[in-house]
Amino acid sequence: MCGFAGWVEFARDLRGEQTVLDTMTDTMRERGPDARGTWLGRHAALGHRRLAVIDPAGGAQPMTAEVGPDGSPVVLAYTGEVYNFRQLRAELTGLGHRFRTRSDTEVVLRAYIEWGAGFVERLNGMFAFAIWDSVREEMVLARDRLGVKPLYYAPRRHGVVFASEPKGILAHPGFTPTMSAGALHLLLNPRLALAGETPINGLHEVKPGHVVRIDRRGCSESPYWQLVSRPHTEDLDSTVRGVRDLLEDIVERQLVADVPRAAMLSGGLDSSATAALAARSLARAGEGPLITYSVRFTGEERDFRPTTLRPERDAPYAALAAKHLGTEHIEVELRAEELAAAAPLTRRARDLPGLGQFDTSMYLMFAALRERSTVALSGEAADEVFGGYPWFHDPGTVWRETFPWLGNAPRLADCLAPDLRKALRPAELEADRYATLRAQVPRLAGEQGIDARMREVLFLSLQGPLAMLLDRKDRMSMAVGLEVRVPFCDHRLLEYVWNVPWTVKTADGREKSLLRMAVADLLPEEILMRPKSAYPALHDPVHDAAVITAVRTMLDDRTSPMAGLLDHGRVAELADGQGPTMTHAGTAHLLTPLLEADIWMREHELSLA
Repeated sequence: MCGFAGWVEFARDLRGEQTVLDTMTDTMRERGPDARGTWLGRHAALGHRRLAVIDPAGGAQPMTAEVGPDGSPVVLAYTGEVYNFRQLRAELTGLGHRFRTRSDTEVVLRAYIEWGAGFVERLNGMFAFAIWDSVREEMVLARDRLGVKPLYYAPRRHGVVFASEPKGILAHPGFTPTMSAGALHLLLNPRLALAGETPINGLHEVKPGHVVRIDRRGCSESPYWQLVSRPHTEDLDSTVRGVRDLLEDIVERQLVADVPRAAMLSGGLDSSATAALAARSLARAGEGPLITYSVRFTGEERDFRPTTLRPERDAPYAALAAKHLGTEHIEVELRAEELAAAAPLTRRARDLPGLGQFDTSMYLMFAALRERSTVALSGEAADEVFGGYPWFHDPGTVWRETFPWLGNAPRLADCLAPDLRKALRPAELEADRYATLRAQVPRLAGEQGIDARMREVLFLSLQGPLAMLLDRKDRMSMAVGLEVRVPFCDHRLLEYVWNVPWTVKTADGREKSLLRMAVADLLPEEILMRPKSAYPALHDPVHDAAVITAVRTMLDDRTSPMAGLLDHGRVAELADGQGPTMTHAGTAHLLTPLLEADIWMREHELSLA
């Protein structure tokens, strides 16, 4: 829910900067279509756009509270949902706090006043927030543990500019975007980004599970959460029950809302499990039926081509799951030309280079969902938590000394011009990032063999790959004013499953054994035993040809900021003959980052600094 923007400036008075604050705030209008508010103090400014989900009549932001004998303001701008806000509210009430609204926003504000910045450790949810404490003259920025909700900041000489999305910072007159050659690898493969890293100089993302504090001394960032490896002592049956109990509690919490709710339902194990638990919860409460959504493409019966990551079409399985669960199912059918028409909207939502058809189809599905609902549940992160992707189960890929999620795909960085390749040494950069992240794996003493290696593999997938999936989900949903909740990103579930040995995670000899066994009573056999199939790709030959033609045209365009950075021969070779890989649906999918980077650099008038 919502979006916010603001800045801190200790060298001057910001109370006369309403126009600048309004401009920054209004870049968030799609994230918050229901209300708008701003607050300006001597050294801090906060703007907020609201998507009302809990207590629509209350919860206006920025929200303020007066503290101390002189009534100094503490001001909050917040986005997301705290699912345990009722428990925290009861605890705070017992400590003497009095509440004016039913919103979780006020709980967050009062929790800060009671416990200080460390209160974030008590939150269960997806969130990002900025709190200005005028007593301490300090701004506190924080982000949820897995980074479901985004938050960016740009340090300045006497403060910082921040926003839910880069566009809020780009709207500040004191920030001019530039990019260095070293960022090219992030344009061509954003999964390689380390936590907090962006391709724009001086622009940072608050790392998942971190707090950034800004005062007159500058900015400091520190973690408040990280994975810890511990021995898992439960037997298989107890572990399966533990997963099921957690999932039931998580879905129950994430259905709390004062607005209509829905769920994604692709017919895969992850979304079907989420929808099944949600449908049962609603039925117990005398509500329902659950509304579910899936996406399909016109002509896909004719055009679909199976790949390792997408072996089957979703549509038949989504219909089967919906019938079994008794949901009101809506299939959003999309034409290739609709995807092309939506591209400018998804690029605006992204701010950074996008994913082409995967952005536009998700955006259009969410737009259809938003016609009836404001909140939806989705199955992202189950593969990263339980081990579902094909590269987790291919020994040659698992034991290769690089990121397993790269699979067997060509590296687009190898398509950079020879002088750039020589200067940037992309293979060494990839190896360095691999070594950096591998060194961060929280290891278990004495663990060896496949269990030890898969702890590394899963940790690597919880970094850049998961960050990119969650970013897409947030941007495409919030661009239409929809809040998507992700039950598999609950940190309690991740902490529990993280410590289950790989040999137990694959107890039935298949991917995601624990999840399958935990929901076996809820789903039909066809869904339970369905192989992993990723978010659907458009296989329309006209679309694919158009992407490849656009890449060739870019290479011949002297005005293109990317054309001069590429080895034209290598790109042409890929355009001529590259087929499907473990990770890509085809040549157009592989080459899309080149096109998206070119368009992004043009739109932002960026060249290498």
